[in-house]
Amino acid sequence: MKNALDFEVPLIKLRDELDEARRRHQLSPSNNTATLVAELESRFHVMQQDINRNLSPWERVQIARHVKRPFMLDYVKHICPEFIELHGDRHIGDDHAMPAGFAIWGDRKVLVVGHQKGRDTKENLLRNFGSAHPEGYRKAMRLMRLAEKFGLPIVSLIDTPGAYPGVGAEERNIAEAIAFNLREMMTLRTPVVAVVIGEGGSGGALGIGIADRVLLLENAYYSVISPEGCAAILWKHRQHAPEAAAALKLSAQDLSQLGIIDGIIPEPAGGAHHSPSEAAIYLKEGVLKAIAELEKLPIPTLLDQRYQKFRAYGQFTNS
Repeated sequence: MKNALDFEVPLIKLRDELDEARRRHQLSPSNNTATLVAELESRFHVMQQDINRNLSPWERVQIARHVKRPFMLDYVKHICPEFIELHGDRHIGDDHAMPAGFAIWGDRKVLVVGHQKGRDTKENLLRNFGSAHPEGYRKAMRLMRLAEKFGLPIVSLIDTPGAYPGVGAEERNIAEAIAFNLREMMTLRTPVVAVVIGEGGSGGALGIGIADRVLLLENAYYSVISPEGCAAILWKHRQHAPEAAAALKLSAQDLSQLGIIDGIIPEPAGGAHHSPSEAAIYLKEGVLKAIAELEKLPIPTLLDQRYQKFRAYGQFTNS
């Protein structure tokens, strides 16, 4: 049960029983083995639906961080028959934590930009664990302006615990790079669709997240701080991360109710890591639908709605 999450263990055990029953039925078919297979299949689907229906915010955070969960370039591989990655911010260098390039998304030409994590130590060092440097955000903006020039929609795939907080990033002014993107993305004269595909952490996510449509995959999360960071501040210990996750209202379901996001893209049962190809289909369709809606709007209306959308964040009334 390598990489299995705690709440997945009973389901995995039942799936193993089902696989064994199917194997026995294939070797020696009988009414008894067929009945057993049907019974186990029914139990498996009921348990799977029950788990998915009752996932806590903390459990969804664990799914969002799963090592087998599809990353940005995994989705690009599944969705885009053509992808040309471009490099460099024309100031400092390239940032492997934030790949970007022009692609064919379904039947649409788009710019795809996003965060990329690694699955092993070597790749995580290359990708800096998905935490982008200032040059990553500057590269993203350079290419977004290029997409605007050619009238191409922008697809932003967010998956980061946060922007890189190291000394080098501070020396190269990470705060200014993100702030610049916040302002400039607000003025892009082309449709922008942002999708949080895993972790959506703080300014690291917002740096490429100012969009006309902000969507979340079903088990992704979007938050001003990680549950562990919040727990360390409020409870003085990371062990309170589950309570922090609930208090932060960081799940797609909570954020949709609060009006912070514009929609939820479904995932395969159990999470995207159980069927990356199926998850890619949902992501592809969700983005294409959003682009089609946005392209119907005149550019001045698009810009005004984008501005008003983010200005409304944080406003509330007491009933």
